[in-house]
Amino acid sequence: MTKKLGIAIIAPGGNAPDDSAIPRGIERLEQHGCIVHNYYEPSLIHQRFGGTDAGRLGQIAAAVADLDVQVVMALRGQYGITRILPKIDFDAIAKSGKIFVGFSDMTALHMGLMAKTGAKSYAGPMFAGDFCIEKTVDFTLKNFWQCLAGPTHTITELATGNPSLNLTGTIWGGNLAMMVSLLGTEYFPVVEDGILYIEDINEHPYRIERMLLQLMQAGVLAKQKALILGDVSGYRLAAADNGYDFDAMLAYLRETLPLPVLTGLQFGHIPKRVTIPFGATASLVSDHSRFQLTMSDYPTIGYA
Repeated sequence: MTKKLGIAIIAPGGNAPDDSAIPRGIERLEQHGCIVHNYYEPSLIHQRFGGTDAGRLGQIAAAVADLDVQVVMALRGQYGITRILPKIDFDAIAKSGKIFVGFSDMTALHMGLMAKTGAKSYAGPMFAGDFCIEKTVDFTLKNFWQCLAGPTHTITELATGNPSLNLTGTIWGGNLAMMVSLLGTEYFPVVEDGILYIEDINEHPYRIERMLLQLMQAGVLAKQKALILGDVSGYRLAAADNGYDFDAMLAYLRETLPLPVLTGLQFGHIPKRVTIPFGATASLVSDHSRFQLTMSDYPTIGYA
């Protein structure tokens, strides 16, 4: 890097699983040439959260106001952003030009930011889970830095059984449960001709199906060009499922939903994970053995 990149760490949702690992994560970012501005204070955690509601809002505001910060990364997900959505200053975030990064619970912030301002963000790594861990995943971090460098970002996935497609649309999505929790609120963006991606953890296939049917019945899916399934894991099948598993769900979705459904996106609660610029223009080319997403028109740091 020819210029130092300022990265702010905030905890808008849960607190750190291991406070002693925070220096390790900071050191790794510094080794990459970044200057870290850490707004998370372990002594100020509240219940399961990275601070009181007011405290977490304060972390966001401080990172936005810091002129030496270009990227704002969430400490972790879990839960918490929904509680503070009405008080987040989305206009200030958009005007700052800072890139907010994270996934899972951060889906609520990505959604609210786009709905309120049209600004774009990153569904990408989080500080605790990707930088503070004992052994980092090179693919995940490299994909993030590549996305941040821009001006375009390409994801190629080997995946069989997908439909043949060649289309362009706005890429958006994230954690499915978080998305559905915002349906019908002012924080759910209206996206036309989109490419929707989803992931989730600890949600049985029937719950994934039910939430996607809710999006369909609410008219959201009819406005999209394609749906891409990321990682859906952490659930346990039971005897009562009687053959109803992920593959059965997938077959039903492909018969029922009003758009093509793809699988194989390396995104979700998994160590090896791509970064997706939420709201970017994406070109999707798919055949029966692979698909490629090429994304452009999103905020970058050219010297990253």
